[in-house]
Amino acid sequence: MSFAEKAQYSGPFDPGGVPLLDYRGHIGVQYNPIAIAQYGLGNYNLWRRTGDSARRKKFFLVADWLREHLETNAKGLSVWNHHFDWEYRDMLKAPWYSGLAQGQGISVLVRAHKESGDAAYLEAANRAFASFQRPIANGGVAFTDESGDLWFEEYIVSPPTHILNGFIWALWGVHDYFLATHDDSAQDLFGRGVRTLLHNVDRYDLGFWSLYEQSGTRLRMVASPFYHHLHVVQLRVMHRLTGEGKFADVADRWESYMRSRSKRTRALCYKSAFKLCYY
Repeated sequence: MSFAEKAQYSGPFDPGGVPLLDYRGHIGVQYNPIAIAQYGLGNYNLWRRTGDSARRKKFFLVADWLREHLETNAKGLSVWNHHFDWEYRDMLKAPWYSGLAQGQGISVLVRAHKESGDAAYLEAANRAFASFQRPIANGGVAFTDESGDLWFEEYIVSPPTHILNGFIWALWGVHDYFLATHDDSAQDLFGRGVRTLLHNVDRYDLGFWSLYEQSGTRLRMVASPFYHHLHVVQLRVMHRLTGEGKFADVADRWESYMRSRSKRTRALCYKSAFKLCYY
């Protein structure tokens, strides 16, 4: 799965060339570690594809920013913080961190280590990985549900919402860390995450479209067309990584939903109703 389109971001950027996001209003222009990591991964994809030295420079610019901007949270773990308030179910008060940011930041850092041999990148990835080994209550991003399934949460809220795309991307960060280090604990965490997805992916199927999350709201949150397509791509990658046929089967089913005009229309109406009720 390529992030090359993210590398075409047109700005704004800070004076050093690190991308910023303009949220407008009272939030304004901010660093977002997730967007920064994806910009880095996109430039990595293009550098490896084309050999363009300018793309290499942008990739390492991001890797250096991520290495330098790990911060210690209240429980002593190294995280990439968002330094602005964000409303998602609850108000996430700055600084807040994310399992998605942790995973994608690690994905950048282990690639930077592989390409440069600089141990500082791997040391930073080691510190970031610790968040996957600790539950949310202890400052990490991991949550074990009543069935014993292990989740990595994009947003740290209570009760957790298990955002599907964020969980899968975070899981890929764990997998990348294992490939880079052969760490047994990373292999175990990835395996547990795969089992969680196998046990729960059908819960995201409405019979006509996929859910964005397990929100617990009376009217559930349907994925937008963008995220529904993303789910299909992510499940196909999961099939390639694991060989688990269920991932391919669900991807086929969800792709068939996109080809049905009636199901696309139903999903749009459902999502519109959700926004009216909850936003």
